[in-house]
Amino acid sequence: MADATEYTPPKVWTWDAESGGRFASINRPIAGATKEHELPIGKHPLQLYSLATPNGVKVTVLLEELLAAGHTGAEYDAWIINIMEGDQFGSDFVAINPNSKIPALMDRSGDTPQRVFESGAIMLHLAEKFGAFMPADPAMRTEALSWMFWQMGSAPYLGGGFGHFYAYAPHKDEYAINRFTMETKRQLDVLDRHLAEHSWMAGDYSIADMAIWAWYGQLVLGRLYGAADFLDVTSYKNVMRWAEAIDARPAVQRGRMVNRAFGDDLSLQLRERHDASDFDTKTQDKLQPQEN
Repeated sequence: MADATEYTPPKVWTWDAESGGRFASINRPIAGATKEHELPIGKHPLQLYSLATPNGVKVTVLLEELLAAGHTGAEYDAWIINIMEGDQFGSDFVAINPNSKIPALMDRSGDTPQRVFESGAIMLHLAEKFGAFMPADPAMRTEALSWMFWQMGSAPYLGGGFGHFYAYAPHKDEYAINRFTMETKRQLDVLDRHLAEHSWMAGDYSIADMAIWAWYGQLVLGRLYGAADFLDVTSYKNVMRWAEAIDARPAVQRGRMVNRAFGDDLSLQLRERHDASDFDTKTQDKLQPQEN
């Protein structure tokens, strides 16, 4: 390993410089709103404020799967939150999610609007609300929840760890890349061993599959960090089989388009979603970034 410049942490850390990298302009050590900003409210009881990152894709995939399964009450409005512009620090968004992370959901179907934040909590809320994509058998339900929480605990090592240091950090740090590559490959091996003996994560196709696919499925399909070759993803044959099966589902294909405003292929982008017909009649105002 190449020698690294020695860093001695100060006695008390202070925020006196940007951290560098792609997200330096929005990183800060304090919480709360930085600006007054009113969020739009559409015609459906479910109002989603999100972006098509893996955590956002989890929820839109589930919503599209619910609609495909006939749950008409799952119709929703999806509004884009531009995290690079700091939309997540607007007053209305912080009121829904004090942690200022996408996705955030307002469920207005009851007498009192209910905020739901954290992607796993949103998925569990929706699965229980509609009685779908969660095993009815208590043992399998517990298994599905175990895998859901595995994803919630593991993905930060993939995203904030491997993804950041491999793709986004201003300098390539050999120690950090090695450390998080090792952990990412270990996680892929965990999945591969499980999927060698199971078609899905817990019984039938469930929110556990959707949540894990948004991160690890898209990783092995070559959609995250440009790292598929580096990680030798094709060696995880069971993960690849599972990822491709989910990727072929029409609802998943729709779900990963919602709130997407990046990439070269405009046919895969739908900035906002307010009706199922939006997928067939994508107008330029829905495809292209709009002036704030």
